[in-house]
Amino acid sequence: MEMLYAWLVEPLEYDFMLRAFASIILIGAGTAMLGCYVVLRKSVFITSALSHTILPGVVGAALLGVSLYLGAFVAALITALGVGLLSSRQKMSEDSAIGVLLAFMFALGILLMTLTQSFRDFASLLFGSVLGVSGADLGVAAGTCLAALLFFAFFRVPLKLASCDPEYAQLAGARPQLMQVLFLSFVALASVASVRIIGALLTTALLVIPAASAQLLTRSVGRMMAVAVAISIVTGIAGLYASYYVDGLPAGASIVVAESLVFFAAWVLKICRSRF
Repeated sequence: MEMLYAWLVEPLEYDFMLRAFASIILIGAGTAMLGCYVVLRKSVFITSALSHTILPGVVGAALLGVSLYLGAFVAALITALGVGLLSSRQKMSEDSAIGVLLAFMFALGILLMTLTQSFRDFASLLFGSVLGVSGADLGVAAGTCLAALLFFAFFRVPLKLASCDPEYAQLAGARPQLMQVLFLSFVALASVASVRIIGALLTTALLVIPAASAQLLTRSVGRMMAVAVAISIVTGIAGLYASYYVDGLPAGASIVVAESLVFFAAWVLKICRSRF
């Protein structure tokens, strides 16, 4: 027991590990809650797009000397609003709108990167740096988690209606188009907050995998959100411990692998329940 206790406590002696644990718990909880509706609304494609279309915002912010978070959020918000406007009133399918904006924003980011003459400076945005989280990054993670909680506290019912039955939501006055824009805006915020911690290439995993796992294990939206948050936090902590004790093991990838293992276990359990 003493060895196990020492093994668990040792990483907590370092400030950078404490910040890493705090950030992954906060951002994991926020993204898991939003991710449940990403899965229910079948909006995984837009989630992936938002984590990649922040590139021009980040590069533009670097060129202007302003906060990278600000640039990333503006780019993600433009994408979210653009998808909502282009796909409103059935003028264009959501998939088509996402594809167009994803291609445009990513190409714009590459063009801006050529002006900096350095692709290496933006490598951390692709892969993240959870062990290098600063106090400011921790504040952004806390703000994202709080924003997600407030969003669901005020808009849970109309969002649920708009996600499950948009036509009925329109008749009931729930304004599904407005809910779509608001929801995508919060997904954009979560994507921006996650990029510094886990990287653009893995941000989608935080939003999708815990929620997809919870969907296999539960039947109600409330329980799905609770289970998704628990999975996100536990796997996040497990991934950080693995990266601490195994030399050269990247923290972000370890977290996503842990989440994926839980998903496959939930999938197997679902199959066994259906057969027996």
